[in-house]
Amino acid sequence: MPEDKPNGPGVLDELQEPWEYMLYIPQDPRAVTVCRRTLRLILTMHGLIRLVDTAELLVTELVSNAVRHTKGPAALRVGWSAGVLRIGAWDADPEPPEPPRPLDQLADAEEGRGLALVHACADLWGWQPLARNGYRGKYVWCDLAAA
Repeated sequence: MPEDKPNGPGVLDELQEPWEYMLYIPQDPRAVTVCRRTLRLILTMHGLIRLVDTAELLVTELVSNAVRHTKGPAALRVGWSAGVLRIGAWDADPEPPEPPRPLDQLADAEEGRGLALVHACADLWGWQPLARNGYRGKYVWCDLAAA
């Protein structure tokens, strides 16, 4: 029986070397679709297809907030380390995100579901102030464990 090669079939995803991608986002609602499709490609290429559906939902919410509620540049950051996928969106608004409301209060809401969905679907999430290229802003992130 042939042996598995490193990062080939049969090797635990947790043993993959860490990696990170960054995509700068224009202030354009179409950027959300570009980010979602880019994320799907990244995860597929790294053998993490089982995380795609949840990760796409999370990236949609994070990038939508960055594009819709702020002015100026934004960026998507996707990284893998020690069996955890981290998805984050940086935007130029230094104000903290609104705290997520409970999902049961959002059934008929047109807006305000984004961080509630992130809170419900991610293993961990948070935010921090961050400066990039001379812009002050914030970085909102979430983690998905491979297991």
